[in-house]
Amino acid sequence: MTKKKKIILITGILVVIIAAGISTGIYLYINRFDAGEYVQAVLDTSYKNETDQYVEITGMSQEEAEKIFEDNLDITMAGFESSEMPEEMLPKYRELFGEIAGKVSYTIGKPEKKENGTYVVPVIVKPITLFTDTYETFQTRAQEYAQEVTDSVMNGGEMPADEEMQSQIYQIYYDVLKERVDSGMLYGGARNTTLQVTKEGNREFMIDQEDMDKLDSMLIESVDTGEEDEE
Repeated sequence: MTKKKKIILITGILVVIIAAGISTGIYLYINRFDAGEYVQAVLDTSYKNETDQYVEITGMSQEEAEKIFEDNLDITMAGFESSEMPEEMLPKYRELFGEIAGKVSYTIGKPEKKENGTYVVPVIVKPITLFTDTYETFQTRAQEYAQEVTDSVMNGGEMPADEEMQSQIYQIYYDVLKERVDSGMLYGGARNTTLQVTKEGNREFMIDQEDMDKLDSMLIESVDTGEEDEE
């Protein structure tokens, strides 16, 4: 595989890595139960690190509530930490993904209580289209970098090490994403889903995990790169 082809392949792998879920299964202990308020509190805590309502409803400490958001970021970053991303870039990506998570769009509807005691809570989602919006720009800049490397070598320059090229690709992708986030997030059309909230015990309630996973997958539009390994 040529150096230029390897750089382009890295771009495809990198975009796939970002499709990490931020799912949760949180129990609620309260005397008065409002399924809509519960869902709002759980989502605000999980994605936006807005914990006031969750702390008030559950009686959980501020530190415990904030840990939910941080744990979700840990899940998001797991793919990068097992990749070849330079260690010094991990904090920058973590901060950026926290900022992106804080911009997800969901609107809670009126809950409906079923005969079996389950609450069905409608949610309207407008997916963030950040990664699809920026993929072409990222590809263009990555290929420009690949061409710069090729031209430099052809003119007698030293071939960069693989680690240096990988670091540059991660920096390019970070810059592209950050520019879009700073200029204003774009969203896709509204989509409907529901979350089932069930009573697990005398004072225990929980959002159905499959419903949470589905909601999570709807919040940020992923990229189908169509990339295949080139030998």
